[in-house]
Amino acid sequence: MLPGPQRLRYVRGDRWIGYTRATDALARLETLLDTPRKQRMPNLLILGPTNNGKSMIIEKFCRAHPPSSHPDHEEIPVLTMQMPSEPSVPRFYTALLAALGSPARARAPRLADLEQLVLSMLRATGVRVLVIDELHNVLAGSSRTVRREFLNLLRFLGNELRIPLVGVGTNDAYLALRSDPQLENRFAPFILPRWQPDAQGCALLASFAAAFPLRRSSPIATVEMATYLLTRSEGTIGELTTLLTDAAIAAIESGEEAINQKTLVLAPYVGLTERRRMFERDLA
Repeated sequence: MLPGPQRLRYVRGDRWIGYTRATDALARLETLLDTPRKQRMPNLLILGPTNNGKSMIIEKFCRAHPPSSHPDHEEIPVLTMQMPSEPSVPRFYTALLAALGSPARARAPRLADLEQLVLSMLRATGVRVLVIDELHNVLAGSSRTVRREFLNLLRFLGNELRIPLVGVGTNDAYLALRSDPQLENRFAPFILPRWQPDAQGCALLASFAAAFPLRRSSPIATVEMATYLLTRSEGTIGELTTLLTDAAIAAIESGEEAINQKTLVLAPYVGLTERRRMFERDLA
């Protein structure tokens, strides 16, 4: 019932769509958080194509367990960091300190001192789950020796802190861990595949249709529409969100007030493959 400008602002914002695979992933993360400390902690590896909802799941999990301040310390139950683009032990520790909110130091400490500082801060802040996003960047290591050092570091952190580690990345993250049989056995893979025009795909589209503040129902939760939309968005939820958002905006601005064939044509969305082709044509 709100006027167009307010509804457009809402449409352009982020929204959580609780599809089955996402809620399953959150349940797995909650189980890890509640696992009592023991000698060999369970770990999780969330895998999927780029732009297929991995980061949104982690963000939802972090929002459910935010940091809390106490008179003498800060508690961070879930700590999320991003794997450096060129992995090395010092850069990883530095990124971990930045995620903890530690101020940058003018002079880099010795590696042994840096390691002890990281361990002491992780313990002091009560970190119970460490999430490492973009874990596939391990393969960007300058040599096999560097990659091996980093994999040894993951095993060391798990053993020393006795907290679950959660890796997030593309399928290449699994390839990186597979080179170390001990780590491969410790990380249970959880896959977010590309979407298909099946019952789950239709249910996802019905959830999107219900989430947009349009004044008419959007007939998109059919196998025919799912086939069209998922083909156009190449099966990832991020691209699908962009396509449907553009169509919802067109629905409000045109007065159509529904996502249908007309507003999907009006939507300015261009798929990933076509964007690449356009870019390559411009470079030629």
